[in-house]
Amino acid sequence: MNAAHAGREPIVAKDEERQGLADVVRTLGRKARGRTRLVGPDGQQTVLPESIYRVILAAARQLGEGNGVSILPVLADLTTTQAAEFLAVSRPFVVKLVDNGELPSHKVGTHRRIYLRDLIAFKQRRDQKGRLALALLVGDAQDLGIYEK
Repeated sequence: MNAAHAGREPIVAKDEERQGLADVVRTLGRKARGRTRLVGPDGQQTVLPESIYRVILAAARQLGEGNGVSILPVLADLTTTQAAEFLAVSRPFVVKLVDNGELPSHKVGTHRRIYLRDLIAFKQRRDQKGRLALALLVGDAQDLGIYEK
């Protein structure tokens, strides 16, 4: 495996690490006043920036639940298969979105690639449209008296 793909391979916690991950989640979840500090093996302390604090907490939660975790830069380019997995749709559906201009892509040789940032933006737009449609349906159902809050 080359270095470019190393970060894309999921990190999966061993069963014996689960308790330690639960402790990490519990400790980080108690964040109150003050800043979270990282203590190195030599005792030196470093204040964690909010962004890395959120990454560690989210990763610890997922790993503790038995899920694998991958960290990708938003500029990472994904294949249409990877994009389909991210969106939980079929690869032909992603190709159709690309061909219709609904999802930006670029070519690497003859292969389509989609930037993760574009995929995230597409998903956010799609999810927002879905929430709006659901709100309209609920409103109509309430107007008809077939749904109550």
